[in-house]
Amino acid sequence: MAIRAILWDLDGVLVDSMDFHYQAFREVLTGLGRELSREEYLGTIIGLRNDAIFRRLLPGTSVGVVAELASQKEEAFRRLIAGRAQPLPGSAELVRRAKDAGLLQAIVSSTPRENIALILRSLALENFFDAIVGEEDATRGKPDPEGFLVAARLLGIAPAECVVIEDAPEGIAAGKAAGMRCIGVTTTRPAAKLSPADLVVGSLEDERVWEMMMPGRQ
Repeated sequence: MAIRAILWDLDGVLVDSMDFHYQAFREVLTGLGRELSREEYLGTIIGLRNDAIFRRLLPGTSVGVVAELASQKEEAFRRLIAGRAQPLPGSAELVRRAKDAGLLQAIVSSTPRENIALILRSLALENFFDAIVGEEDATRGKPDPEGFLVAARLLGIAPAECVVIEDAPEGIAAGKAAGMRCIGVTTTRPAAKLSPADLVVGSLEDERVWEMMMPGRQ
């Protein structure tokens, strides 16, 4: 079945934002006396939803406190990244190329919609997406396929007509569980972690990405 839509993860795929997320988590956690090393962040919690991260880092914390900490973290993230967001290599060009080719596009991310809107405005890409699925739009985070299935419904197409672009094993697992083809990009994880994807590339500048979406069309 031909590809009709690209479902984009946001952080680590479209935008180079992981360090801003790390600094925001550190800012909140340091105030609570909990240190967070870059190794711990990259190795065990990157890609998870905020509630899962805070429950893992601060066992026994109440639901209400977790929600407040998550809100503080996202406020810190938006302050840190404002005016500094940069697209990852090939990502903005691929968004524009796909738009010109008539492909539908959606963002599927565990980050709040406010973050998504800020980043898309910063990258001048706010008018290129046909659907947005953020933290508020799916009750279960990746590797659950809910977010990707919500996006397919919003776009009005079958899951098999979608290709997912992800940098995380959890995202690849979610895309596969949704019945979608997946492209893994090694911006934050090694290729071995993304091996279940249909294609793994070092960056979205790799022409094989386009060939997978539009076979025979350059």
